[in-house]
Amino acid sequence: MKAHARLTACFDGSRTVLRELRSMAPLTLFPRRGRGPAAVVHLVNSATSPLGGDELLLTVRVGPGASLRLSGVAATLALPGLHGEPSLSTVDVVVEPGGSLEYLPEPTVITARARHTAVFRAEVASDAYLHTREVLVLGRAGESPGSLTTSSSVVRGSVPVLRQTLPIGSALDGSLAVLAGRRVLATDLVVGGADLPAASGEWWSRTPLAAGGTLTTSLASDAVTALRPFASS
Repeated sequence: MKAHARLTACFDGSRTVLRELRSMAPLTLFPRRGRGPAAVVHLVNSATSPLGGDELLLTVRVGPGASLRLSGVAATLALPGLHGEPSLSTVDVVVEPGGSLEYLPEPTVITARARHTAVFRAEVASDAYLHTREVLVLGRAGESPGSLTTSSSVVRGSVPVLRQTLPIGSALDGSLAVLAGRRVLATDLVVGGADLPAASGEWWSRTPLAAGGTLTTSLASDAVTALRPFASS
């Protein structure tokens, strides 16, 4: 299955309005009613996806001065294809001058035998704001995970802020590779917000980025624990 959902938010002088809202199963976008300064949209995977062989694309555009919060409502399950086909999900973001985007999806669970690639690309104006979070769960309870490659590329103005690719999943002996035996990896990226100093604790760290922004990374045995360090970020 190939699907492309699109979302465009613009500022009309008093509030943010949605100029384009196009869902395509399994990617469904639900706007929340209200007349606040920011637009709020919920992202729902309306079918079992991504399934091996799927190619899913979400395009988000935030116009000058607009403010958008895009959040998930339930975890995403990456599932294997019938013949071991890989799946791909891509999020392509542009935030124009003075714009603000919070992209906060729910966790992605990499189920047994799945082969999934997740790509996040963002172009952010030098005076724009971006907050995005990714929570990856290796396998359901009692299940060995499949494999995942996650890739992030964020450019602010014309300067790269973050370019990172990480393959994670099952080692040959069935153990959890890369994550030191923990099942959950959570990352939180803020670009254009207040500068925060470097900090760390048990299995988490916060790193200021050379081109501006802050990246916080957390490892844990469950999603709730993994998200705790972000409360103070």
